[in-house]
Amino acid sequence: QVQVVESGGGLVQPGGSLRLSCAVSGSISSIYAMAWYRQVPGNQRELVATTISGGSTNYADSVKGRFTISRDNAKNTVYLQMNSLKPEDTAVYYCNRPTTYGPRYSWGQGTQVTVSS
Repeated sequence: QVQVVESGGGLVQPGGSLRLSCAVSGSISSIYAMAWYRQVPGNQRELVATTISGGSTNYADSVKGRFTISRDNAKNTVYLQMNSLKPEDTAVYYCNRPTTYGPRYSWGQGTQVTVSS
């Protein structure tokens, strides 16, 4: 069973940067698509960015031009580079497979990102 472990979150000032990592148990080279999501308490989980095998990526309008999703198949890891962070990016960030491309894996614990001065 595939498991995911997110890391890299923290407290950062507005305008700062963070890189999140999602370590996936097992090989991700056979996983067609992976995505980053975020959730604020009381709100639904929001799709932030998707990476599809072959290099295609998609982003929520709110993060376009600021966030970059990538994957390293050799390390079985998916990354989210977040630049020009805003207070509204504050959330717990999770990675998982988008249901469009197959069943969800079990959710990890997520990693907290707090953008505040």
